[in-house]
Amino acid sequence: QVQLVESGGGLVQAGGSLSLSCVASGGTFISYAMGWFRQAPGKEREFVATINWSGGLRKYADSVKGRFTISRDNAKNTVTLQMNSLKPEDTAVYYCAAVRSNYYRLTSPEYDYWGQGTQVTVSS
Repeated sequence: QVQLVESGGGLVQAGGSLSLSCVASGGTFISYAMGWFRQAPGKEREFVATINWSGGLRKYADSVKGRFTISRDNAKNTVTLQMNSLKPEDTAVYYCAAVRSNYYRLTSPEYDYWGQGTQVTVSS
């Protein structure tokens, strides 16, 4: 059983930056592709970014491409989402997720494990 704990959310002004971290425990981290998803009030959970086991393959939602960067440190069992040029529409609860796979995954049903989420609020 993999446990995921996110941190780093908060309140930031538009144009600012935040870095989210997710620490994994209870499994062999390099066996898992990792992803970030977000859910805004009244909306469905949506894909943000994903990364394969080695960090060599990454994929982003069009809405965050060029502004967000996903990375992982396999020695520290950590995946990070660096968010720059934040916009009010980025406001949501951000979730870290893991799936036992060599390749990244793009949709939430493909993921097996989820963190509790961290709130990101971007003010205009």
